[in-house]
Amino acid sequence: MATAILRKELYNLINLLPDNALLAIKPLLVYLADDYWKPVIEPASPKEIAMCDERMKEYEKDLSSFVPFKKIVTG
Repeated sequence: MATAILRKELYNLINLLPDNALLAIKPLLVYLADDYWKPVIEPASPKEIAMCDERMKEYEKDLSSFVPFKKIVTG
């Protein structure tokens, strides 16, 4: 099922719930939404650190070989 369709169905179900059911379901929805916005960020592995160091060395050798992110986004 497409996410957009599922969201619409859930919104419709919430709109049909009586007030006392809204009070019961709110803690679950808060928990699920809060968990979603707290991604786990792991430390970089030694391999990832080495890759970053390598790219920094390339950048420092020839600054013109890199394109600023802002230029990529705005065109």
